[in-house]
Amino acid sequence: MNPRPLFILALALALAGCHKRADDAVAQAAAHGALVPCALAGAKAFKRECAVERNAAGDGLMLVMHHPDGGFRRLLVTTDGRGVVTADGSEQASVMVVDPGTIEVTVGDDRYRLPATVKGQPLPQQ
Repeated sequence: MNPRPLFILALALALAGCHKRADDAVAQAAAHGALVPCALAGAKAFKRECAVERNAAGDGLMLVMHHPDGGFRRLLVTTDGRGVVTADGSEQASVMVVDPGTIEVTVGDDRYRLPATVKGQPLPQQ
């Protein structure tokens, strides 16, 4: 028996499961109002459709930005003044202050608006 078709089937099922989990993360975040504005794949307008998963990491706080199509980006919140950096991949994150309570993080063609404390200002009340 050739094990290759079984491997391909197992890989397809695993990938389908990953996509389902990402869809679930976005759906759960939407149900709890935990979506952040994002402009994906070069879009000009922001839409509140990206879910943020927060995890403690050895280097600090890890943010996983889940896209509605199942894609994601991993970001690391720094304490050295840079704000946010990419946790993996070759594309670097750039951070721009939008206002005292919001930063815009750009990685490749994707942009995210995240709540943040900027220059010692407290986060705005929601």
